[in-house]
Amino acid sequence: MNPSTLTPSSSYTHRSLLLPSPLLNPPLTQRRRFRVSYPRCSSSSDADRTVPAPPPRAPKELKGIEVLVDKLSPPARLATSAVFLAGAVAAGYGLGSRFGGSRNAAIGGALALGAAGGAAAYALNAAAPQVAAVNLHNYVVGFDDPAKLKKEDIEAIANKYGVNKQDEAFKAEIADIYAEFVSRVLPPGGEELRGDEVDKIANFKNSLGIDDPDAAAMHLEIGRRFYRQRLEVGDRDANIEQRRAFQKLIYVSNLVFGEASSFLLPWKRVFKVTDSQVEVAIRDNAQRLYSSKLKSVGRDIDEGQLVTLREAQRLYRLSDELAENLFKEHARKLAEENISVALGTLKSRTRAVPGVNQAVEELDSLLALNNLLISFRNHSDVDRFARGVGPISLGGGVYDGDRNIEDLKLLYRAYVSDALSGGRMEDNKLAALNQLRNIFGFGKREAEAVSLDVTSKVYRKRLGQAVSSGELEVADSKAKFLQNLCDELHFDPQKASELHEEIYRQKLQQLVAGGELSEEDVAALLRLRVMLCIPQQTVEAVHSDICGSLFEKVVKEAIASGVDGYDADIKESVRKSAHGLRLTRETAMTIAGKAVRKIFINYIKRARAAGSRTESAKELKKMIAFNTLVVTELVEDIKGESADVSTEEPVKEVDITQTVDEDWDSLQTLKKIRPDKELIARMGKTGQTEITLKDDLPERDRTDLYKTYLLFCLTGEVKRVPFGAQITTKKDDSEYVLLNQLGGILGLTGKEIVEVHRGLAEQAFRQQAEVILADGQLTKARVEQLNNLQKQVGLPQEYAQKIIKSITTTKMAAAIETAVTQGRLNIKQIRELKESNVDLDSMISGSLREMLFKKTVDGIFSSGTGEFDGEEVYEKIPADLNINKEKARIVVSDLAKTKLSNSLIQAVALLRVRNHAGVVSSLNDLLACDKAVPSEQLSWEVSEELADLYSIYLKSDPTPEKLSRLQYLLGITDSTAAALQERGDRLLNTAEEEEFVF
Repeated sequence: MNPSTLTPSSSYTHRSLLLPSPLLNPPLTQRRRFRVSYPRCSSSSDADRTVPAPPPRAPKELKGIEVLVDKLSPPARLATSAVFLAGAVAAGYGLGSRFGGSRNAAIGGALALGAAGGAAAYALNAAAPQVAAVNLHNYVVGFDDPAKLKKEDIEAIANKYGVNKQDEAFKAEIADIYAEFVSRVLPPGGEELRGDEVDKIANFKNSLGIDDPDAAAMHLEIGRRFYRQRLEVGDRDANIEQRRAFQKLIYVSNLVFGEASSFLLPWKRVFKVTDSQVEVAIRDNAQRLYSSKLKSVGRDIDEGQLVTLREAQRLYRLSDELAENLFKEHARKLAEENISVALGTLKSRTRAVPGVNQAVEELDSLLALNNLLISFRNHSDVDRFARGVGPISLGGGVYDGDRNIEDLKLLYRAYVSDALSGGRMEDNKLAALNQLRNIFGFGKREAEAVSLDVTSKVYRKRLGQAVSSGELEVADSKAKFLQNLCDELHFDPQKASELHEEIYRQKLQQLVAGGELSEEDVAALLRLRVMLCIPQQTVEAVHSDICGSLFEKVVKEAIASGVDGYDADIKESVRKSAHGLRLTRETAMTIAGKAVRKIFINYIKRARAAGSRTESAKELKKMIAFNTLVVTELVEDIKGESADVSTEEPVKEVDITQTVDEDWDSLQTLKKIRPDKELIARMGKTGQTEITLKDDLPERDRTDLYKTYLLFCLTGEVKRVPFGAQITTKKDDSEYVLLNQLGGILGLTGKEIVEVHRGLAEQAFRQQAEVILADGQLTKARVEQLNNLQKQVGLPQEYAQKIIKSITTTKMAAAIETAVTQGRLNIKQIRELKESNVDLDSMISGSLREMLFKKTVDGIFSSGTGEFDGEEVYEKIPADLNINKEKARIVVSDLAKTKLSNSLIQAVALLRVRNHAGVVSSLNDLLACDKAVPSEQLSWEVSEELADLYSIYLKSDPTPEKLSRLQYLLGITDSTAAALQERGDRLLNTAEEEEFVF
């Protein structure tokens, strides 16, 4: 069955939930006759549908012999039966004697009429149960409420007619009465259970004295009636009602019969419903009953109501989880009512202060209910209370989700405002706010944001009053005064400090609007700072931000004026701004440095994007000129220094004397960046080195830029002339002075500059040396040539020797690796190279050395000598090749095992082609492998071939040790070996002759 049919909204095309199948009615022999008056529902909607009451039961009339039985008591009925029987026998005997004339005829007549009399007597007694049933029916008709029927009344009627309650007719009438009562008690499909149905049915069942199996059969029959009525009505709404009616029947029936319902009410077998569908029916109806019970619970809930709810939950067979969810949902709805009223009041257009108070009262009512439920949860008898008592949550309700979060924030704000209306925050209000935050489901940040907004306004108002009245200024301890104010409002002192900073910032913005601060302005700011206890570092940060932005504007205008526009007016503007805004020298330099570095970065970007080294150098020269003519003036104006600079002042250069070794004095390019006095006088003013790009560019980028200009100094400017020719313009040493200034702008240290010059010299020396040492051979003539090159580039001797060694080693390493790969280098040659002090570890990779070891061992196993020197293979060769000895043993073991089996196969193959010398060589290889890794006895399918191998090896005049070991490996017994030694090669010759004959 489709699980979707478990809900009333299921499609009509599916079989209705828990309705019986028409093909599953029990056999007629198992069905009992009864009459059930059940109202039929129209197909109109539930709102318009009216359910007529069942028609009254009509009394029954007695017919025929039943009238006589009704008038006779049981003794009289028995006496009458006896009289009928006796009279019939006597009459039969008389008639037989009279008309038959013999004794036999008389007896026959007596028997015939006696049988008829007996049948009449039986009919008289057999009608008694039916008469009793009719009287019981008429007796019940006389009651307005069948529940008033008592067990004693039924027993009196049964005793009156002398019948047993288990008699078929009487028992069927009792079942009819019970079924009709159950049908009357169960509400129609559109109505909900009232909760008293189970008690009514159980009490009436006990009053009737009907057995549980018979009563259960009536419940099943009522279920079949629901299905038949569904077929008669046939529309969707009626189908839903019948489904709900059947669900209620299952639920009530299971409660009536309790634990016995599992075998008395086989819903699954009779109606083809699943266990889960039965559970859904029980769960849904239990929820509806419990929900209706919760409707009586209000905000004044007490312990007695909670105990009653717990008992009702158990009676309704509702799980604790569902009961808890329903109770929480009910509490949430009560809370939502308060919230809706409060919101309606706040959002009203005619809202005034009393309206806000009314909203707060609603929230107080909500908090009171929440506190009451929390107290119940902490009660000692909480196990006796309804499940779900505890704090209220709006989760899952109409106010859950982001759509209504602003409405809840509005309420929370109103409550905070009311709590602070007296100018302070009481502890009980603070606790109430925490509970309200939990109820609304606010995060800590959301609640703090609302509270902070309201509290900040109140704090600012209280602070303004304290300043205006002079109360704060005359306070002995202003910090203590402000702390007390924060404590009264439960305001975070850190937030208060931020508010003080904001107030100071606003005041500073007002005073600095004219472009500078007067002495009166400074005094006012100092007074405000003292009153608000603002730290010095905060004041400096605020001044740096506000005054710094104004100063930055002036600096940018000065920089934008360019090399030719930095005149006296610009200088005065910078000086006035730097000192009038009361900025510290460090702050002013930081602001100016930020703007200047942006210009430097633009120059560097253009230098990188240039198409040639010459163009890049031109952009770098422009940056150096900008630094000398503009940035240097700007720094002097900020510091307030004189613009007149003596031409005798030494050049500000990068200090490399402390980091340069004496050996570096040979570097010609490094010497040139230290200009003499004559060059200094000719170059004029030098640039500043306080604003650099050290923190803006990585070290590699800065050294690359320096190297670019250094190469320009070395090569000079290249110019194109007609006909495609190029002319190199010779540069004088002044370019090296600019190179020194460039190093200062880039923020390079002396060590970094030295590394650039050394790297360039090494690069030049290496390029020429690789040409000279192309074949890796170092001759006397080439050594002289390299010495001249070393002096020419100015590279120290030790670095030149390292480069020469690197080149020769690399060339030799390439040749050695090629020889190893091609198999032209053996272990003997390796030892000769090591004796010549050649570092093979750096020339031959580890994998190639391992491959060389494997080839060497493979050669030993393939030499055909049968010899294996363990010390040579395991100790000397690994040491010569510098490989791990344990790893070498593993290689030897794996190779020996593989080579041993292959040697046997190869020996047999050579035997078959009569290559006796090859057989002996292969067997020697086998013995060498066995000597390296001792083997077990070998097996072969053709034992004669093993004997032939032994015979051939025997003829090669081997040593006794080898012959004995081979005999063991081939599995040759001593007797066979002796026979083979005696017979010589006869076995082999015989085998050859047989093969020839074949």
